[in-house]
Amino acid sequence: QEDLQITVEDRQLVVRGRQPEETCERVFLHRGIASRAFQRSFVLADGVEVAGADVEHGLLHIDLHRVVPDSVVQTIRIGRK
Repeated sequence: QEDLQITVEDRQLVVRGRQPEETCERVFLHRGIASRAFQRSFVLADGVEVAGADVEHGLLHIDLHRVVPDSVVQTIRIGRK
């Protein structure tokens, strides 16, 4: 969680991950997942807002909500000439 950053910039959802700092020398027999920095951008549609984000079982879940504008009903008077 501390290695991830989520921002919204001009209708773009940007997810950034940074490489964890290696504090000690480790010897690996096999390294399956690359540990490098990344950035992924998603364009949000109009009316879509980011409600929150969670990390569960190693997966990032980002909650998006579509904001529905209130419908405005306007009554127009009919005049006589």
